[in-house]
Amino acid sequence: MSHGTVRVGRQDPAVLRITLSRPERGNTVDSALIADLHEALDGAEKSDACRLVVLDSPGQVFCNGLDMAESAAEFPAASDHDGDPGRGAAGSAFFGLLRRLTETPRLTLACVDGRVTGGGVGLAAACDLVHTTERGVFSLPEALWGLLPCSVLPFLVRRTGFRTAGSMTLTTLPLTAREAVDRGLADELSPDAAPLVRRLLSRLTKVDARMIGEAKQYLSALHPVTAETERHAVTEFARLAAEPGVREGMARFAAEGRYPWER
Repeated sequence: MSHGTVRVGRQDPAVLRITLSRPERGNTVDSALIADLHEALDGAEKSDACRLVVLDSPGQVFCNGLDMAESAAEFPAASDHDGDPGRGAAGSAFFGLLRRLTETPRLTLACVDGRVTGGGVGLAAACDLVHTTERGVFSLPEALWGLLPCSVLPFLVRRTGFRTAGSMTLTTLPLTAREAVDRGLADELSPDAAPLVRRLLSRLTKVDARMIGEAKQYLSALHPVTAETERHAVTEFARLAAEPGVREGMARFAAEGRYPWER
């Protein structure tokens, strides 16, 4: 079944596979993708048989992160946005999606087989498990744009700890697949995720689906991502995006493919 930005399928009643399906756009995160992922998760949660949600992507890119054109349109110049209650709505929607991935009462597995950048790292980090092949490359380049991965970091810190999340943010240097496993961003490195899926199902199909939800709810309570965390993330990203030159850099990249340092 196609939802425009994703394909959703079931090869097994216990598995819902969500495949990001806009490789020509780098599977960038925009309002359409967020809505389609929520719809797919709705289907997983309505199925009593479903135990596992697999999020994957074909090709060389898992997710290139933020959709620059949509983001540039959302954040006008600083002098124009004061008092606008809609400012940051997309950031809040993305944060809500990441939170849902951590809380949905199904085990979530991100399968990375290529480049994953910015908000794409958030999608992976918010999942319960991450599989990567040798082609996996993980990076947070937001500082190069005058931004910070504000919505990604609360979920990344829970997975990797502060040190790795901080170094990825400050240096913008990518992690190889092996480095991602060593630092806790990924759980398994192998050529194919299928054996991992089979091992998971051998256990998950013996577990009452309710217990997956109970376990995730308890684990989330041990390291909560609060409403205040969300407000801070969304507000900070909106503030940075409205700084002089930042919005223009995003718009120029969306229109011409030119990076901020390319004059």
